[in-house]
Amino acid sequence: MTAPRNSALFGIGERTPRTARIAALGLGIALFASGCGGDSGDTDAAGESTSSTGSSSSESSMGSSSAESSAGTSSAAPMSALACPEGEGGVGEEQGEKGDPAAVPASEVTSPEPLKLGSLLPTTGTLAFLGPPEIAGSQLAVNEINEAGGVLGQDVSITQRDSGDTTTDIATQSVTDLLSQDVNAIVGAASSGVSKTVINQITGAGVIQFSPANTSPEFTDWDDKGLYWRTAPSDVLQGRTLGTYITTCGAQTVGMITLNDSYGTGLQSNIQESIEGAGGQVVANEMFNTGDSQFSSQVDAIAAAAPDAVVLISFDEAKSIVPLLIAKGIDPTTLFMVDGNTSDYSADLDPGTLEGAQGTIPGPFTGTGFQDGLATVDPDLNSLAYAGEAYDAVNLIALAAEAAGSVEGTEIATELESVSKDGEKCFDFAGCVTLLRGGEDIDYDGISGPVAFDENGDPTEAAIGIYRYDADNVPQPYRSEVGQL
Repeated sequence: MTAPRNSALFGIGERTPRTARIAALGLGIALFASGCGGDSGDTDAAGESTSSTGSSSSESSMGSSSAESSAGTSSAAPMSALACPEGEGGVGEEQGEKGDPAAVPASEVTSPEPLKLGSLLPTTGTLAFLGPPEIAGSQLAVNEINEAGGVLGQDVSITQRDSGDTTTDIATQSVTDLLSQDVNAIVGAASSGVSKTVINQITGAGVIQFSPANTSPEFTDWDDKGLYWRTAPSDVLQGRTLGTYITTCGAQTVGMITLNDSYGTGLQSNIQESIEGAGGQVVANEMFNTGDSQFSSQVDAIAAAAPDAVVLISFDEAKSIVPLLIAKGIDPTTLFMVDGNTSDYSADLDPGTLEGAQGTIPGPFTGTGFQDGLATVDPDLNSLAYAGEAYDAVNLIALAAEAAGSVEGTEIATELESVSKDGEKCFDFAGCVTLLRGGEDIDYDGISGPVAFDENGDPTEAAIGIYRYDADNVPQPYRSEVGQL
């Protein structure tokens, strides 16, 4: 029986464990073949890319010099379908046993001020599709925390603000507003490029910045005074998972179209490293910049290279690029996407345009309990991307505040690593805070995975979901891989 569109996207089904195999993934180790299945900012100084043959590929400005109509004719033979391993379904595991909000003991410490959160999540711009699930996840966590009595005897508040994207100054304005309200932590941004524009402003004010979706490796070593954290894994993990998966599907040559910012180039380099490590070759890497609207030159170059597979690293630009690729005879089953563009295109593209294409989104497939909770906040959600990571970010901030006995950002930050590992496992605020108030050390395992922060504020273990598009251009959960950094 076919599930309703939104239900299928969420992986709704019977409450049985997912059957995805687990494959260990080190920084230099590819995923085991048996476990494989079938986030804008700065521009690089060079402003261009090079293919694996060493020749210079086109700059994004070249895209505007070619007529879009040229995409209707193909200069290369259509690529044939790949042979990816079969899917394993998209039903997620339920969390472990949740705590009883009514049974949470009263806090022995009452904070003179409540924990005040802000969010910096996209409701406009090229990542606006990620805003609703992240906003719902963060608000659901706040609702549950307050149902359990709040943090240090006070209810928690969250003020939601738009991040926009790097073509605007919305993020800076939103952060200035939130800091004027004396927030203790800000959840966001979604875009790594946006976060780069505000991270010094936030952490310089002694406030925690906690992103549910930043994946750029640059943040690992950022001079953030210990105040930057994230629940999304670095693109080292997503990139290598996707690159290995593509080669497992049988591709030996790969073409790439890449957004020229910290997100795109970081992800591209890790995908390429993985492909080449498995004996494959990147035969073309075509770049474009945020704000570009013409992509014919990039698509022409990819089609001319005739690779076995194509990787598209973009945000909303995929709505323009995908039809050009298909018009060039590229088989959608050879197309691979990433978290920045793996979204519902049922209202944007002709039926069947993306059928068989695949994409990755960090995070495991979730069970129905979390999905039901999100629906109480936003019943119109059609994506779960990074909702779990946003939910976990809020819970971890609240639990670290409890452990620190303070709502000050600098004090909360000293306890974030501790509450994420090496203690009694617990799965929501009510259960975890009950243990904390009983004198126990805790290990919060969340919707997004075990988390287990390192000293840089990065999660050390995470799942990468692989989604495959149906005939309505909706990504359906297909397989899940778990790796370690």
